[in-house]
Amino acid sequence: MDFDKAIDAHVEWKTKLRGAIAAQSTLDAAAIGKDNACPLGQWLHGDAKIKYGHLPTFAGCVSAHAVFHREASRVAAMINDKRYTDADAALGAGTPYTSASMATGVAIAKLRKEVSA
Repeated sequence: MDFDKAIDAHVEWKTKLRGAIAAQSTLDAAAIGKDNACPLGQWLHGDAKIKYGHLPTFAGCVSAHAVFHREASRVAAMINDKRYTDADAALGAGTPYTSASMATGVAIAKLRKEVSA
């Protein structure tokens, strides 16, 4: 797993969501909400679970990643409902989305450190 790419991919969701707001386009909120569909999620729910499921940071990473996808899906649903102002506000500082995004990045970094030890 390329942990840097995983972190970058999840950080990029903010740009994708802001782009959908700007374009007033719709997103597949259900697919975005699936934490086992992206490459990191596939790895966490597959090979990593077998190899690293016993590590203390593993469960935290899985949990943080799932919360992130739920929050991203929630913002996507606002966009789909044409609640662009609400969606934009949901991406701001101190929001559940931003907290989930930061927590996911930290959890990935912690897991990377433990896997590399």
